[in-house]
Amino acid sequence: MTIKKDTIPMTLPLLRDRIDAIDAQIQDLINERAACAQKVAEVKLAEQGDHNVVFYRPEREAQVLRRVMERNKGPLGNEEMAKIFRQVMSSCLALERPMRIAFLGPEGTFTQQAALKHFGQSIVSAPMAAIDEVFREVESGAANYGVVPVENSTEGVVNHTLDSFRGSRLKICGEVEVRIHHNLLVAPNIAPDDVTHIYSHQQSLAQCRAWLDRYWPHAERVAVSSNAEGARLAAEAGKNGKAVAAIAGDIACQLYGLEVVSANIEDHPENTTRFLIIGNEKVPASGKDKTSLLVSAKNEPGALYRLLESFERHGVDMTRLETRPSLISKWGYVFYIDFWGHCEDEACQVVIDELRERASEVKVLGSYPVAVL
Repeated sequence: MTIKKDTIPMTLPLLRDRIDAIDAQIQDLINERAACAQKVAEVKLAEQGDHNVVFYRPEREAQVLRRVMERNKGPLGNEEMAKIFRQVMSSCLALERPMRIAFLGPEGTFTQQAALKHFGQSIVSAPMAAIDEVFREVESGAANYGVVPVENSTEGVVNHTLDSFRGSRLKICGEVEVRIHHNLLVAPNIAPDDVTHIYSHQQSLAQCRAWLDRYWPHAERVAVSSNAEGARLAAEAGKNGKAVAAIAGDIACQLYGLEVVSANIEDHPENTTRFLIIGNEKVPASGKDKTSLLVSAKNEPGALYRLLESFERHGVDMTRLETRPSLISKWGYVFYIDFWGHCEDEACQVVIDELRERASEVKVLGSYPVAVL
């Protein structure tokens, strides 16, 4: 049933009736889309076989979400509209085959938040105790994809993630950015003024340092393995009547039944962490991509200059350069480089070929869609 806006008097009962009619149309269309997704799965299985079929296509999903944002006319904002479609796509994909996603745990971390933001709610979450365990879980085939943090806008690069790529065959399949909002949390029975210790990950403590210095200088800051672990410890301490607080995000607050004493206590409001999606497949070009490389430079004068000069000469925009010890030779280094474009783009191919001529080793870690959400 189609209802014209200009024929409806602006009365509350009629507006509610119209909303109900629209909801019914939306529901029918979502189920129609889900049925199409099931047909897609059947075609893939028939053409590729059960062992070779790939249901999740990062480049396809990025293209769909970009088109959603491009054609959006409001009043909902582009990102809100894309989030709605993200969940619809997640639910439809789960009909084809639910994906198991490994992430740096425990449950309640910002890495889990990143996984849910990128893949939607219709996944099987698998928290891992360490970054290298996320890599192993995906390499073994126990998880379809993994999510690991790679850099924070205020605290810099996550070295453990970069180092894990050296001996791994996994590819970067995507990226997702999460705005980091920290909250000071306590158990419901704890008076905030009685707090003597504050638990959180060392990076979270660092990201809230100025706020803590100003408002909680008396409380001892205790670094733990993750902010979710800090929230768990605060909840456990609260059961025993101990005045302990934690710094964590909303998801940990809900998971461990804590209360917010102060919200958004991070020193920099734009504080953002970038996460990488790791998997076994190469990702075709989506139209707006990044490529990441690992490059071992020759130990000779001007080696780094000759590597970087290729990017400038061929007009390829390098977005990040990180240096790590090589672990092979004393004072040897490897470089992690991000740049705009897909490795199959002509200019990018030329740059990579020149790097291989000038470096000891060049490893393409992956080309993947730029974060949409």
